[in-house]
Amino acid sequence: MTRSGRGCHPDGMDLDIAPLDGRMGLWEQLSGYWPTFVTNDPTGALYYRHFAEIWPEFTLLAVDRATGEPVAKAHSVPLSFTGDIGDIGDGLPENGWDWAIRSAALDHMGSVKPTIVSALEIMVRPDVRGSGLSGLMLGAMRENAGRLGFKDLVAPVRPSGKHAQIDKSIDEYAYETRADGLPIDPWLRVHVRAGGTILNVAHSSMVVAGSLKQWREWTGLPFDRTGPVVVPEALTAVHCDVEEDHAVYVEPNVWVHHRI
Repeated sequence: MTRSGRGCHPDGMDLDIAPLDGRMGLWEQLSGYWPTFVTNDPTGALYYRHFAEIWPEFTLLAVDRATGEPVAKAHSVPLSFTGDIGDIGDGLPENGWDWAIRSAALDHMGSVKPTIVSALEIMVRPDVRGSGLSGLMLGAMRENAGRLGFKDLVAPVRPSGKHAQIDKSIDEYAYETRADGLPIDPWLRVHVRAGGTILNVAHSSMVVAGSLKQWREWTGLPFDRTGPVVVPEALTAVHCDVEEDHAVYVEPNVWVHHRI
């Protein structure tokens, strides 16, 4: 894609898909759609406080040319990885999303040359979801990584249907397929259709810990009993300890590899 590319949306929307380029006002219009507890992963702040200055070329915005309004965004980071991420390699680290952010930040501070790009987030505005825009943004992210000279894009994918099967093991869910051979999970299916290969599960991809007061504020739930707590939109149960006054959420993601 060029620096400013045109996207053909399935519903006929004429989209301008391009790097951030200082357009923070438009970016901010796409904030606030994630569950509150997810946004309290402390590692996330390491990225979102600095991405506009450090990695602006790795953030894409899709803007409706007719209205000038943003409809989607895509975040990624460059990082150095020397392991084998081939389809039959050893896979990628267990602490997926958090690892990608920390690695990118450390590489930047140490002036280490990045070798791959990791996706972090694709957000589509709720009123235009289900129309193929997520796949369009994934394709734009792949093209952008290639434009910047990279041959590998990896993604710690948050399987969008897992919250509805919270009691099922992620190791089982990640590899379940439909009759046509594609993943049962909608977001994993988008990646595989785009040419991605599922590598391995990142069992501790995101870790959110807080006091019970914080969790009550984040979720509106009582958190008054020790044990697992089912939180809406969480992929696994949150572990609550009343005596110690804390609860911890450890989210699994699924590593997907795209060759560019």
